[in-house]
Amino acid sequence: MRRRDFIQGIVGSVTAWPLAASAQQPTTPIVGFLIGVQVPPNLVMAFRQGLGELGYVEGQSVAFDLRSAGGDYNRFRTIADEFVRRRVVVIFATGGTAAALAAKSATATIPIVFYMGGDPVSQGLVASLNRPGANLTGLGWLGFNLGAKRLELLHELMPQNSVLGILVNPSNPDSDFEVRDLQGTARVLKQQVHILTASSDADFDVVFETIVKQQIGALVVASDVFFSGRRGRIVALAARRGVPAIYERRDFTDAGGLISYGHDRAAAYRQLGIYVGRILKGEKPADLPVL
Repeated sequence: MRRRDFIQGIVGSVTAWPLAASAQQPTTPIVGFLIGVQVPPNLVMAFRQGLGELGYVEGQSVAFDLRSAGGDYNRFRTIADEFVRRRVVVIFATGGTAAALAAKSATATIPIVFYMGGDPVSQGLVASLNRPGANLTGLGWLGFNLGAKRLELLHELMPQNSVLGILVNPSNPDSDFEVRDLQGTARVLKQQVHILTASSDADFDVVFETIVKQQIGALVVASDVFFSGRRGRIVALAARRGVPAIYERRDFTDAGGLISYGHDRAAAYRQLGIYVGRILKGEKPADLPVL
């Protein structure tokens, strides 16, 4: 072999080594967060803790792609489609039922872990709680039951014979279920209720004007990501109008609201982090019961 050919052969082999090594390195799996509104840092930390219990560390063995719809239900499907194009390994749909439905309509193959207050069976997300089937599982936090409890608590605080308002977002796919449940509780309590609706920022002033005009004594604010993203404004309007209100999430009371009653969201996020970790290790959503 001529000396020049020998040297060229060595150089060609050396330059190929990094390319081959790079091709063999595993790609860091990406978990896509389909968020209704910005998730508080303590909840993301709880999710990391759950993943960590399965050996996954953000920035090392797994990456996050957090995208918020800003409380706009129409944005969920757009974000879900972006996750599909990016080929995330799991979609964590933490924007309620609407986010889970959008993720399901976007993909039948990428695993989806949802976090919602409604009934995943009646909403057509899973076949059953014990055996979800397909590519979805997650956690349901019994939002309707807790909504009834919130109404009961507010009923105890109200003067007799006063009307109670229930604020719901008609754009929320769970709103009809929640209204029916709350109305059933109101009938048992013999409590008169008035349904109020808001699905845009302009609606809130109208809602509280109606509360004052119709002398509604107190308000139950239904579970909704749009409301959560506007909690400061809702709490301020309730205070300005002198309307006692009860909320689902503690961050409403942290913002100055009167009272809240709900589940431990940090504990829920930790459990969901564990579920995502189990899926990353190869388990199927179909085999993981809805929590």
